[in-house]
Amino acid sequence: MNVPLSSVRITFVGGGNMAAALLGGLIARGATAASLAAIDPSEAQRASLETRFGIATHPAPSDAALDADVVVLAVKPQQMREAVAAVAPHLRAPLLLSVAAGVRAVDLSRWLGGYGRIVRTMPNTPALVGLGATGLAPLAGATPADRTLAAAIMGAVGETVWVDDEAKLDAVTALSGSGPAYVFRFIESMIDGGIALGLDAEQARRLAIQTVLGAAQLAATASEPPSVLRERVTSKGGTTAAALAVMAERDLPALVADAMAAACSRSEALGREFGSGD
Repeated sequence: MNVPLSSVRITFVGGGNMAAALLGGLIARGATAASLAAIDPSEAQRASLETRFGIATHPAPSDAALDADVVVLAVKPQQMREAVAAVAPHLRAPLLLSVAAGVRAVDLSRWLGGYGRIVRTMPNTPALVGLGATGLAPLAGATPADRTLAAAIMGAVGETVWVDDEAKLDAVTALSGSGPAYVFRFIESMIDGGIALGLDAEQARRLAIQTVLGAAQLAATASEPPSVLRERVTSKGGTTAAALAVMAERDLPALVADAMAAACSRSEALGREFGSGD
């Protein structure tokens, strides 16, 4: 997205890891420190952001702090309703961008008296190294320009994918939001398997991580789907075929699908919990 981020004023409500990742990505994409700000009650957190990025920080919401084109809500989900109540009196009709898991945009809108310029996003932790995957869903009040701007901001830390219904962000959560943990668990298992076969821990760790990194990069750059790449590695009667036969016997696809369904169901439940009440 060719959006001149240097001219967009963005204030973050919350200065944690995701805010820091976005700040770093935005500055790398052309945003200026003078156009960025953060609100966080923690003096240590504010000092860290000032030192790392040279931005202005504020201990609490105010008219000056929230005089921005975009306000990014980056607090913990359980703190969101309180944070929204605190910023509401100071908003000057900016685009609101939420990066909090489980908090529905429809509830944010309701808490703000029907505010419509909201885009809810579901990023994941690889955003911390600029390789995130983010799902986005707009409320009806978000304009095409808002969508372009939201994608440019989240695109500063990785890939972005739009969904046409906010409810689909529960599926995004199950796939990419929780997905890094699945990959980490698989890496752990590969390391343990390597150690069981006689490698030392460092050898197994290096080989497992590089294998996953290389396979992901190959999948990202190849024109063929992962199924074809898998088949190319699998010789009939060979070592890979023997390993995949065990995975098929244990029904790995069904296990992954069931795990993702559980994550999706929990995401739906959290949305109801965080949005409950008047």
